[in-house]
Amino acid sequence: MRRPSIFADLTKPPILTGNKVNLRPKRLQDAANDYRWRQNAELCQLDAAIPISCSFEEFLENYTEELHRPGKSYRFAIETPDGKHIGNCSYFNIDQTKNDVEMGIMIGERDYWNRGYGTDAILATLNHFFSQTPLKRVHLKTLNWNIRAQKCFQKCGFVPCGQVTYGDYTFILMEVQRSTKLKDE
Repeated sequence: MRRPSIFADLTKPPILTGNKVNLRPKRLQDAANDYRWRQNAELCQLDAAIPISCSFEEFLENYTEELHRPGKSYRFAIETPDGKHIGNCSYFNIDQTKNDVEMGIMIGERDYWNRGYGTDAILATLNHFFSQTPLKRVHLKTLNWNIRAQKCFQKCGFVPCGQVTYGDYTFILMEVQRSTKLKDE
């Protein structure tokens, strides 16, 4: 007998509502903000990435292709209730055998840092996935020196579960299990 998919239709992520943010599927209109954020050296450093140097036209071509490519991921835009796109949250590397998934989050608008927007976005997605899918575990990696991110993840129920080094970067591995009582439940 075939196992049901963790996500019935990965091409149509749900719209989620938190206390401070709404999460909606990514769309083409997000490209300008994403391009600006991917060029920002400080944001890229927080993600262990190199700022992009391609033209916006090249970026937009790849972005458009990525939006329309079916895959095993959810890509959300994080918005304030008045519709301001302030960041992104994604779930990827879905393992249907283990019922787990990896996540990443970035608040690109600095004015929204340290104000609970990232925490709210994570909690909204965790509450949805743990109540609406068979997921048992969500995991992530964050740079070992990024204490602000680690504190955010811990507020959301994540616990450290290891460490890994890629090149010059050392990451703390963190996870949250379905059995963990999430904040705001």
